[in-house]
Amino acid sequence: MTAQPIDGGKATLALLPNGILHLEWDKDCTITAEDAESAMAAVNGLAGGEGHPMLVDMETTRTVTRGARAVFAIPCAASRIALLGSSPVDRMIANFFLGVNSPPCPTRFFTSRHLAVAWLQSEAHEHPASA
Repeated sequence: MTAQPIDGGKATLALLPNGILHLEWDKDCTITAEDAESAMAAVNGLAGGEGHPMLVDMETTRTVTRGARAVFAIPCAASRIALLGSSPVDRMIANFFLGVNSPPCPTRFFTSRHLAVAWLQSEAHEHPASA
């Protein structure tokens, strides 16, 4: 499926053929509560009431506001989340989120897309998502 833009213009979302939701944030963006709410609404809409593993590509995201972190702590259609980054700043943002907020589902940070997808798919085979 082709990635669709999220309201606010800072990210795109697609449901991949392997059943993984792919949320990709634009480079150098600051993610606000409004951006997070738009992204989560799009995730829930695209998932159609089913739980899906989700790959969040946050490479080179500038910052995530406190309000956005609070929104990301609310359960959505993601059954498991892999945060993908490449820089020390990405790792810092992810570790701060994971340390301060309680993620709504199993969540891990990766610097390898291959390992992130493998982790997401391993859960899908162990515990099928329920509607």
